[in-house]
Amino acid sequence: MSAYLSIESLCVGYGTTRVLDDVSLAIGKGELVALLGSSGCGKTTLLRAIAGFVVPQSGSIRVDGQDLLALPPEKRGAAMMFQSYALWPHMSVAGNIGYGLRMRGWKRDAIAARVEEMLALLQLEGFGPRPVTALSGGQRQRVALGRALAVSPSLLLLDEPMSNLDYRVRIDLRHELRELQRRVGITAVYVTHDREEALTLADRIAVIDAGRVAQFGAPEEVFHRPASPFVAGFMGADNRLTLAMRDDGVLVTPAAAPGARKVHAHFRADSARLSDAPGEPGAGDVSLPGVVVQVYYVGQGYRYRVRTADGEVWAHAGERRSEGSPTAVVVPRESLVVFPASGP
Repeated sequence: MSAYLSIESLCVGYGTTRVLDDVSLAIGKGELVALLGSSGCGKTTLLRAIAGFVVPQSGSIRVDGQDLLALPPEKRGAAMMFQSYALWPHMSVAGNIGYGLRMRGWKRDAIAARVEEMLALLQLEGFGPRPVTALSGGQRQRVALGRALAVSPSLLLLDEPMSNLDYRVRIDLRHELRELQRRVGITAVYVTHDREEALTLADRIAVIDAGRVAQFGAPEEVFHRPASPFVAGFMGADNRLTLAMRDDGVLVTPAAAPGARKVHAHFRADSARLSDAPGEPGAGDVSLPGVVVQVYYVGQGYRYRVRTADGEVWAHAGERRSEGSPTAVVVPRESLVVFPASGP
């Protein structure tokens, strides 16, 4: 896929603090890319640099071959949807959706026709005269999206637009937004700190760590084949073991193979199981005898913290076990993501 939005070697800093450090991304036309990372990692700064609200120290941003850095924000053809939606409270739904068109000098009839088109697209027919202050959070989110799409932007930039919504509303709107983005065919960049949201919405995910792109790939690739321990942890594989890898590739505890090469193995709690027969793991599986020290009910089973000789790990199980009971955490070999040990 050829790049429609091309970001090359982008650096942004404030004083001596480097916020974005040599960031490069190539995003195809019609693609939705999620910028995923924790607070302060630089993902919103990257979005604002694309929009023109932040001036980079070096690097380039191009859309369809055009250099954006030479253009002011209003000439970039990008529409940005903010976390707070930034709707005008004194205006109606129709007034908010048509605001950008009025600023561009559209005639009244053309604005009215475009607003009706947006209302139909967003399943808000009949809502045009209503004040935005009378709408629910999910409806306001749709109005903000309609205002952004009404001006036919070349890029849609979304800065955590669902973070203020209730969980059930977020789930519904994720699917609506994804379907709408595909139907319209617009290129979109979506900032989020929510792993599930990124996996659900994005064609590809860029995981941002301390101003750098830690990994850029399809959701399945980033989730199942993380490129670094940081990405593995951020994608949910936050259990870490120090193991030994024998010459035949089998992973064992360091005590079982004192001369073997040490590695760090990450795994998700839901990929492990608890066993009462610690000596009978499957071929290549890792078995860690231990004691249950904490139990949480999580709706679909229980989450256990287990203390083993190799450290504390988390595991899920359907059955209830008591704190203090002996058990073994068994992790299938295919669930372990292995990296060279760079430390203890």
